[in-house]
Amino acid sequence: MQQTVRIAPSILAADFSRMGEEVRAVTEAGADYIHIDVMDGHFVPNITLGPDMVAAIRPYSELVFDVHLMIAPADLFIEDFAKAGADIITVHPEAGPHLHRTIQMIKGFGKKAGISLNPATPIDVIDLIIDDIDLILCMGVNPGFGGQQFIPSTLSKLEALRRKIDASGRRIDLEVDGGINMDTASRAASAGADVLVAGTATFKGGPQAYSANIRRLRGEA
Repeated sequence: MQQTVRIAPSILAADFSRMGEEVRAVTEAGADYIHIDVMDGHFVPNITLGPDMVAAIRPYSELVFDVHLMIAPADLFIEDFAKAGADIITVHPEAGPHLHRTIQMIKGFGKKAGISLNPATPIDVIDLIIDDIDLILCMGVNPGFGGQQFIPSTLSKLEALRRKIDASGRRIDLEVDGGINMDTASRAASAGADVLVAGTATFKGGPQAYSANIRRLRGEA
């Protein structure tokens, strides 16, 4: 069963010079999760932030910290992000040789585990681990940069993932990240997504606009 749609602002689009205040602002504006994109310049062609930033912004919000690791290998850094304050740690199947072991590691630190699927990653990769995960992140763009256009085939992928989740009988977040805006939010939610990651669409207009942006995204969904 699809859960209530939640909005997860991606701090990739925030003002990095005042990150703590940005996190506080979107929290007060009505966000549900704080989405944290971690990139290493190797697994994806960009570099963002590390566990020290997660620890630094943790005091600014009590919301779920949804940490998306676009790094390889991921296993070496899971403990650091867990200790820094992550609540959900999401990895890509391609980011290490033993996906089940990686999930076990995340769970071993008391965190929820997520799997992220790139646009060309087949969905059957989740079949043997669906009983162990708490979130599936479907990428609506190729990872690495914010502000990209939504890939239309993501919608059919979301529909197929929704069927798998419903068949499992488990309460698993179906999250979509990339190209989510006022035009695509409703289509993604209709296809089965119940967590919408929105960077540019949330942070556009500055702090005075965050509440209206989040409210509008939620309304569209």
